[in-house]
Amino acid sequence: MSARTSFSRRHFALYLCALCASVACQGFSSVCFAQTEKPEWCRNLPRPEYKSLEQVPLNDPWFEGYKVAPATFAIYEPHQAEEVISYLIVGTKQALLFDAGMGIGNIKAIVARLTSRPIVVLNSHTHDDHVGGNWQFPFVYGMDTAFTRASAKGSREDAQAEIAKDQLCGALPRGFDPAKYSTKPWKISLFVHNGFKINLGGRIIEIISTPGHTPDSISLLDRANGLLFTGDTFYPGEIWLYRPESDFSAYLASVKKLAALTPELKLVLGAHNLPIAQPSVLPQLEDAIHSVLAGKIQPKSVTGDQAIYQIGEISFRLRNPLPAVNSNPGPN
Repeated sequence: MSARTSFSRRHFALYLCALCASVACQGFSSVCFAQTEKPEWCRNLPRPEYKSLEQVPLNDPWFEGYKVAPATFAIYEPHQAEEVISYLIVGTKQALLFDAGMGIGNIKAIVARLTSRPIVVLNSHTHDDHVGGNWQFPFVYGMDTAFTRASAKGSREDAQAEIAKDQLCGALPRGFDPAKYSTKPWKISLFVHNGFKINLGGRIIEIISTPGHTPDSISLLDRANGLLFTGDTFYPGEIWLYRPESDFSAYLASVKKLAALTPELKLVLGAHNLPIAQPSVLPQLEDAIHSVLAGKIQPKSVTGDQAIYQIGEISFRLRNPLPAVNSNPGPN
């Protein structure tokens, strides 16, 4: 999940919805979400960094597409507070969809516009905002964890929280029914593991197990092209490590593992907010999390059992108080 705090709903949104037909408001119509008063997080969009990227026209109201490397596309959902990013990695024989988004828009149709290759889906982890479109595809790989198997059954509560009015920026797609919105179940076609390699045809993608954010968190390494896809282990924004399924000790080991790859990388591609970062961010991430554990950094804010720490451009949302962990873990 992304680095978004909860914001109060705007009075104007409620007033606008009151002007809608009663049935429309009860169904959370697109008209009701088309607010002129935007949620706070939405006011700073579009993010200026996207101007430097090569946009791929998708002719779709929910998704934006960007070519971030040869035969590599970021599929961005800017109208929801998670600002989730899925990646399409294309080879000569097949393509890999790394995450399948919120399930609000039709990501299968977007993928079909970008490639005619057969698609295999693999998730950076199985929080609802990354698996929403899994059900649309016949081949889905998954990590062999209890968390993955539970997530594959689908869920409604987390999905419904994602479409509260303060979580949306503009209209929902035409034909989307918020009352029925849930993460649909999907079938795991093949269980995969750390070191598993996917041959896309002229392109090998290696799975790196990076638990911490969730037990099934992974990163992908395209070694030949110097690309590292980090999922929610790193993205530009507030990294969530406070939920019950997060494991702080495992996260430390995973970050150490990724930082060791820095010399062979050209780009780091995270799953929220912005699609590209420089490899130098990985050792910075490792230093930042150790600084927090060593007590060198005080929280920026504390709300109940959560604390936000800011170290330069890197931010964490952690449990409060911090869990007792080994701050110098060995190899993972």
